Amino acid sequence: MITKKIFNDTETAFSLKSDSELNRAIFLFEMIDRPLLVKAGTTVTNLALKVHLPVETLIKKTIFNQFCGGVTEKDCLPTIEKMYSKNLHSILDYSVEGKEKESEFEKAIERKTNIVKFISKRKEMPFAVFKPTGIGRFELWQKVSANASLSLEEEEEWQRVKNRVNRICEEAYKQGVRLLADAEESWMQDAADILMEEMMFKYNRERAIIYNTLQCYRWDRMQYIKDLHSRAKDQGFIVGAKIVRGAYLEKENERASKMGYLSPICENKEATDVNYNGVLTYGLAHLEDISLFIGTHNEMSNYLALQVMEDKEIDKNDDRVWFSQLFGMSEHISYNLAEAGYNVAKLVPFGPVREVVPYLIRRAEENTSVKGQTGRELSLLYEERKRRGGKITKSNRESELVS
Repeated sequence: MITKKIFNDTETAFSLKSDSELNRAIFLFEMIDRPLLVKAGTTVTNLALKVHLPVETLIKKTIFNQFCGGVTEKDCLPTIEKMYSKNLHSILDYSVEGKEKESEFEKAIERKTNIVKFISKRKEMPFAVFKPTGIGRFELWQKVSANASLSLEEEEEWQRVKNRVNRICEEAYKQGVRLLADAEESWMQDAADILMEEMMFKYNRERAIIYNTLQCYRWDRMQYIKDLHSRAKDQGFIVGAKIVRGAYLEKENERASKMGYLSPICENKEATDVNYNGVLTYGLAHLEDISLFIGTHNEMSNYLALQVMEDKEIDKNDDRVWFSQLFGMSEHISYNLAEAGYNVAKLVPFGPVREVVPYLIRRAEENTSVKGQTGRELSLLYEERKRRGGKITKSNRESELVS
């Protein structure tokens, strides 16, 4: 029987953090725990970068170092190797967002395919990841999702997007690297779902190489995975399913309200939890056809997965089941699962400081908006600092942040 003590081991959770790194994390999560401060900081940061004030060093020493692995792939390697020494894998994510030009999309797909090649010989990194709107215009994904008529130019542009998706999927297949496709806003997601299913049909004949992401705050995702599973059995491919709760809740509800359609989002947090756990349980019940990537910071969902695996006698290191959390967050889940022998991977973002700021802002906002998330992080950090016999003072934290 799975007990609830596994995630309370702070010594294991923070074993790689020095005292100064622990204090920095406490300082940052204390700041993130104040919504008004996050909002003001976001505005000031965006303005400072826009007028080219020299704030990149401060960003790098604080929030960047907490949530990102480095500026380049090689910068991330020391951290990745240290985590792997604790049986914790990594997923490199080039987290540059908001591009619009074809030349930028071509550069992005080239970078992504190079990452696939880079990690193919490294056992520490079994997965790669890409974001659909990072290799094609959001508006085009949206238009295709709506089954709107495309102009000749748009048809040609869409074919280029499809070619880019196939390029990275084909490279992943050739290199034996599993590939995760991010999910985004619901009004562009249908096109991505259809295209990623085509990639699964093409490359997941023997095992799951291509994974699509299901955002389980959408109430339709349980039916989606059931329908996808049925088609996979009929057509002879393996489903790769990454399950998350979702990252665009406020935007989804605001758009639905403004445009007068039923929101695709579950009515409340409790309904989202039920939906997520239902999809999780369904995936674990059908591992003969579905490989499951469980992306969650929710302790109860992780406990549920462990209990189902135990009940069904699924090996802890069954390669069809992976757990994942974001770098810099929920160390008590990641490191303790890895210590217990489960397959766990941290998503490790990297990129130029200035260009990953949108990602960093989203991380801060998500931590602020999820009830209890930051408080739980802080309580565990405080507990570990107390265990080490040290005292946390404002002056200590501030001096370490600028050292």
